[in-house]
Amino acid sequence: MILSKYSKQIVTYLISGSIAAFVNLSLLYIFTELLHFWYVISASIAYVSAFGISFTLQKFWTFKDHKIEGIHKQLSLYFLVMLINIILNALFVYLFVEYAEIWYMLAQVISGLIIAIESFFVYKLLIFRRSYLLSLNTKTVNNDMEAI
Repeated sequence: MILSKYSKQIVTYLISGSIAAFVNLSLLYIFTELLHFWYVISASIAYVSAFGISFTLQKFWTFKDHKIEGIHKQLSLYFLVMLINIILNALFVYLFVEYAEIWYMLAQVISGLIIAIESFFVYKLLIFRRSYLLSLNTKTVNNDMEAI
């Protein structure tokens, strides 16, 4: 089965996200269970720690944005989204644990899935938009060439 460009992007996004999630969950467990941090603080530290891995994989692999120019702006926007997401993550984990009585590790997985969906569209349409627009432009040019 041949995957479309969009399907491949979703697959690489999921793999990249899974790698970052593995780092996130591993650190969450270590900080909470071994170092005895409060689970909300642990979730925040783990989330920030996975940031660099996530940005690098999403920029260069998932969204195929190999341009270095403008990386400071992208990194700043990515960081802003991460700050918003870390607040959402802590809120979701807290609500799931305290009110839904879900185990903190499962609460983190659920929170991560919610944030992953939101983030894909923010990354694709805002942060790495240049690559997205170029892919649309290439598709338009290819479609125009086929029509000739």
